[in-house]
Amino acid sequence: MRTFPDDVVRAQREWSATYRQLADRPGRTELRRRLYRLSVQAFFHPYWQQRRPRPAAWWELRELGRTAGDVSERLPR
Repeated sequence: MRTFPDDVVRAQREWSATYRQLADRPGRTELRRRLYRLSVQAFFHPYWQQRRPRPAAWWELRELGRTAGDVSERLPR
């Protein structure tokens, strides 16, 4: 498994938690905006400047976001 920077993993975890919240309460503008900001934060991170992201790398990052703890308690509802 790759080693990703902590802030990229944190953004992915928050993205996953926010996505679950949006699935529970569709149409929430603040949650959609948060997803957008977190997506930009992860996708345009300097980590990806040094290496071309492959689908497998994105998959690993998504898995880290899903399995490494739930941060939904810290996100606004």
